[in-house]
Amino acid sequence: MNHWLLLGAAIVLEVIGTSALKLTEQWSRLWPSVIVVASYLGAFFLLGLVLKTIPVGLAYALWAGVGIVLVCLIGWLAFGQALDTPALLGIGLIVTGVLVINLLSKSVVH
Repeated sequence: MNHWLLLGAAIVLEVIGTSALKLTEQWSRLWPSVIVVASYLGAFFLLGLVLKTIPVGLAYALWAGVGIVLVCLIGWLAFGQALDTPALLGIGLIVTGVLVINLLSKSVVH
């Protein structure tokens, strides 16, 4: 399977786990807690597979950058988190960084 698809799936699972973490209410709710643990286990398993072909620094930069942006969007859409101008600027800088890494870096594996 394509290593980029695996990385994307790992990121999605991590974002699901992080988003569900808020719903656990300090681990007092069973099903959100199960979702967190299962999502994180799946995410790290897939990330481990990805690291066979993508350098760890690049994979983690993409994991963190895309994950931050997605979690911020979910926080805004699902949990009513406010995103002010500095937050939007920061998200824009993260997206720019991910694009620079993917489009210009020679460390990217294609």
